[in-house]
Amino acid sequence: MFTPQSFGVALLMVIASAICWGSWANPYKATRNYRFELFYWDYAAGIVLAALALAFTLGSFHGGPAAFLANTRGADSSNILLALGGGAIFNLANLLLLAGIEIAGLSVAFPVTIGIALVEGVVLSYLLQPKGGALLLGLGVAAAVVAIVMDGKAYGSKSAPGGGVSRKSLVICIVAGVLMGTFPPFIARAMTAGRALGPYSIAVFFTLGAFASCFVWNLYLMRRPLQGQPVAFSAFFAAPARDHFLGVLSGCIWGLGTVFNFVAASFTGVAISYAIGQASPMVGAFWGVFVFHEFAGAGTRAKTYMALMFAFYVLALVLVARAYSAT
Repeated sequence: MFTPQSFGVALLMVIASAICWGSWANPYKATRNYRFELFYWDYAAGIVLAALALAFTLGSFHGGPAAFLANTRGADSSNILLALGGGAIFNLANLLLLAGIEIAGLSVAFPVTIGIALVEGVVLSYLLQPKGGALLLGLGVAAAVVAIVMDGKAYGSKSAPGGGVSRKSLVICIVAGVLMGTFPPFIARAMTAGRALGPYSIAVFFTLGAFASCFVWNLYLMRRPLQGQPVAFSAFFAAPARDHFLGVLSGCIWGLGTVFNFVAASFTGVAISYAIGQASPMVGAFWGVFVFHEFAGAGTRAKTYMALMFAFYVLALVLVARAYSAT
């Protein structure tokens, strides 16, 4: 099984995970009138495929008790259930985040949801697996939260004035953030308690839990969407092969980032890997600014907020990286 043997390699992996987590939605932009609820089935299949592919390659090198299949056979069933449950919780949170973006926009959904998830996830994971200097880690998380707020303000500044944020959308974003922040402790526990799961095994069961839960969460939201009209499952089979491919590609990108994050966490601890991985909004903003030109013609205020967002994320990355050496 491949695992990083130095902090430098682990840091590169967790930065790669942030890039993947901030890029997985890009293929959706290339689909043609494909409802996100339908796209999400392809995405969920893609995250499982990515986890399995890496488990049977990087996770099985040299065999032995740490290899994927051997580790899975020897692990406590309670840890497998934790990984499955963490995936199901993440999936509900992710669907609610997307609904929040649909209703309230990025300027509200990202700062509220990711801000809550970042603080909650890091704190709870650190309590279960205290790796790294608490002070520097806390300062890094604070800098990341400021960056997320700047990101929201930038999108809010470039948007046309609207009618304000509804109570419904705010509640959705808060619930999504609370749920999103609860899955990292599941991973920390499954990675450290009793006969623990290895990172590749955790990734497989985590993604399986996310996929299986689609038959509850996603089916419900298809019938009773929080925004828009209900969509029939028959529309999934009517979609062109190109859109299905893009959905699976999207899931593979996110799945690759998740495996890298879990593998890096086996060296750095979940709190540090999750904190750096949640730099994904910066990556999304990078795509928006430099590739999709979402801020073309935006005013000075929006561009200033974007610059501050990038600066605070860099500061957060430096502080969290230093937190590892301050153990």
